[in-house]
Amino acid sequence: MESEKGELYFVFMNYDPEYERLRSTRTKGGANDLDLYLSRKHDELLATTLEPGSYKKNFSMVIVDGFAVEITDDQANVLRSAKGVRVVEKNQELA
Repeated sequence: MESEKGELYFVFMNYDPEYERLRSTRTKGGANDLDLYLSRKHDELLATTLEPGSYKKNFSMVIVDGFAVEITDDQANVLRSAKGVRVVEKNQELA
């Protein structure tokens, strides 16, 4: 039986020309544009793929087009098949 407790997963996105453009041309002021673009993009993916209130996005990453989110194993499988998603991996704690 699968646990409904959310665990931390990292989601990495497919190539996005707008992300590449913003990343390559960012300046101090432009860094905010990239942060805002990625945060909105990741929030929209989650809102259109998963039930509201069933997940907790922790942060978006700028160095790569990806984000961290607390979700169940079933939700991770749903995200794996979502358009634009490249990889969904569960966080691995090192001993």
